[in-house]
Parts: sequence; C-alpha cells; structure tokens
Amino acid sequence: MTGPVPEGSTALLTDRYELTMVAAALADGTAERACVFELFARRLPDGRRYGVVAGTGRLLAALERFRFGPADLELLAQVVDPVTLDWLRDYRFTGDVDGYPEGELYFPGSPVLTVTGTFADAVILETLALSIYNHDCAIASAAARMVTASAGRPLIEMGSRRTHEEAAVAAARAAYLAGFATTSNLAAGRRYGIPTAGTAAHAWVLLHDDEQSAFRSQVAALGTGTTLLVDTYDIRKGIANAVEVAGTGLGAVRIDSGDLGELAHQAREQLDALGATGTRIVLSGDLDEYAIASLRAEPVDSYGVGTSVVTGSGAPTAGMVYKLVEVDGRPVSKRSTSKESRGGRKSALRRFKPTGTAVEEVVFPHGRPPAAGPHDRELPVPLVRSGELTPDAAAGGLDDARERLRTALVAVPWEGLKLSRGEPAIPTTFVTEH
Repeated sequence: MTGPVPEGSTALLTDRYELTMVAAALADGTAERACVFELFARRLPDGRRYGVVAGTGRLLAALERFRFGPADLELLAQVVDPVTLDWLRDYRFTGDVDGYPEGELYFPGSPVLTVTGTFADAVILETLALSIYNHDCAIASAAARMVTASAGRPLIEMGSRRTHEEAAVAAARAAYLAGFATTSNLAAGRRYGIPTAGTAAHAWVLLHDDEQSAFRSQVAALGTGTTLLVDTYDIRKGIANAVEVAGTGLGAVRIDSGDLGELAHQAREQLDALGATGTRIVLSGDLDEYAIASLRAEPVDSYGVGTSVVTGSGAPTAGMVYKLVEVDGRPVSKRSTSKESRGGRKSALRRFKPTGTAVEEVVFPHGRPPAAGPHDRELPVPLVRSGELTPDAAAGGLDDARERLRTALVAVPWEGLKLSRGEPAIPTTFVTEH
C-alpha cells in the first residue's frame, strides 16, 4: 500500500500502548522479528449459538488509509522518541492478512483474522482490528437472530439515535449484511449503498393542531404510499383518520407502543373493514429478537428495530482478542488462567453432511489440513498479500456477504437457530498433530 498519505488517515485509531511496544521493539532489535497474530473469540456471548463475521470490508478500507500524516506526526512527536517517529513516518503495512470472509459464521476459537508480518508492522494494527470486529460482529450476530425470528418479514434498522454517530453508520452496515432490508441512516445509504427508509415521528403529529392535518400534510408531500404513525393519541381513531385522509391505497400504518401483538390484530381487522386490505402494518418500539419471535403469528408486515440492534441485543462486543501466536516460526501461547491461547498459526475447515448441514468446525495447524471430505471447505481466504488487497478481497461487497450469511445459516442444524440458551450450533475441534 504505497503512495502518499490518503485523505482520512486511520492511523491514530491505534492505541498508546501499541506505540509503547513498537518503540521498545525498535530499541531492542525485536521489531523486525517475523510474527503471526490471530484475532478470535474465546467464547460466544452467553446463550448465543453462533457469531457472524462482519467488519472485514471496513478493516481493509481502514488498512489502506493507515498512514501517519504530518498532523499525526506532530501530535506523536510529544509521545514517542525520534527513532519511533521516523518509523511511523515511513509506515506502510507490507505483510499478509487472511481471514474468514464477511458473512461467514464463526465459533469459539475460529481464526477469524490472521495477520502475518514483522512484530512492529502487525502489533500496531491491534486496536484498529479489534475495534472494528468487536463492534461489527456483535451487531451482525444480533441482527442475524432478528432476521431469523422475523421469518422472512423485512426489518428496518433505525437505531441511529441510540448510539454514537459513527457507530450508527457501521451498525447500519452490519445489520444490512445480516439481512435487514433497509436503514434509516442516510450516511450509511451514501457510504455503503444501503437502501434507506423511514417514517415520521410523533413530533410530526404533535406539531399540527389535529391528527388529520398531520396526515393530510404528509400524504400531500409523500403520496399515499407513505407510512402514517397512528398511535400518538388513540390508535383506532388514528387508523380511521389515516384511511379517511389517504384512502384505501394507504401504504402502511406504524404502531410504536402498547401490546403490539393485540394491536396488530385489531389494526388488521379495522383496516380490512375499511377496505384498506393492502395497507401494511409496521411495528416498532423496543423490539429485539425475542419480541419479534413472539409476534411471528401476528398480522405484521415489517418491523422497525432500534436500540437492541445497535447495542448487539445485550452483547455490545463480540469478545474478540488479538494474540501473538508465532514468532520466527515458533509457536507461542499465553497461559494465564481463563485466558489461555493456542500457539502456532492456524486455519480451519467446516465439515458438512451430504445434505449440506454443517456438523463440525476443525481448527488445525496452518499448512497441515486434515483429510477433507467431498463437502468440506476451508474457511480463511487471502485478503492482503505484501500489503496489497487481493483481487477477491477488493471485489467483495455487501451483497456477497449477505448471500454468504444466508447460505451459512441454511446449513446450521435447526436447533442451532433457536433463541434459547445452548451450546454453539457447530462444535469446534482443535487439531494439534496429524
């Protein structure tokens, strides 16, 4: 990744302690030792059956912009010694990166990302990689459960007001990757090409002297295909007003509070009785995967999800770690109680029945794969070689990731898709020798 420092440098997304290690390694001569780092999760969040890989595209884009420009160096001159400052000035990642493609499933111990390079080259990327993967994998994993619970009904991601403004854009991307149909976040629409959608808030109704005036104005501006929010005052009256103003061709009504299941039934009956049989019912209001699953039998057409999806539905981080596993070809491992790591570079393959059902994840020493069956496949793919994106990594996109995840979830045993607590959907076997 050569050339001038690109606009929007991501280098200061590193952490102070990484610079400390780089400075010390440059001083004692260990900075150039050949190393392998792996990013993985020791365990899944409590009660989860699988994790979803997300953030790979964002990491690769950030890696291309990971250069220290003049303003960065001016700040860091107060932090590091002149030798380290010169090293940072010339920094370009020149190593290799392999990883599970976006949209793939992962399990405890899966080598989701492998970074190979000098110690200094690779260790400085730790915070960048972890901040992206821990966030995006958490959001995508929760969102995938919601998509499964919705049983084919579309979901709109609308959690921008419940998280940091930049996290909101990344969350919209991760949710879309997981199968959400649209987002209300316009920045995500521009940056990633995600379809956008949205409805008016209660403030719109309250602004007007009466509900009919608010609805009439909205329909005049947006057409009868719009979605009218009908629960500001009385829902039955709201639905009657909505149909009176928009006619039976009204696109949808949204209900944001109350007993959503019962209200959806009542709304469907009322709409049908008024002749608005094609008007859709959209539910929102603190929904998560459990609430969505409980509404599966109700006459609901789509769901709006906010807080729960952008916070990982109770698991706001994926628990990923970034560990040194090999130095100069020699396996190294951490032995701290409850935080052990497995030394040596690894790869993984997933075993499948002839029917297509996944039955096992096998993690093995890199370059020494176990015998593979006709339906098994190795999971990590080359992403970066000698500092440059591979053609496949450069060409991959969100639509590819969405389809990859859809296919992966079809292969999960049915019990692995349950929302109830249980063991990982696919067991992981660690192979140390052949």
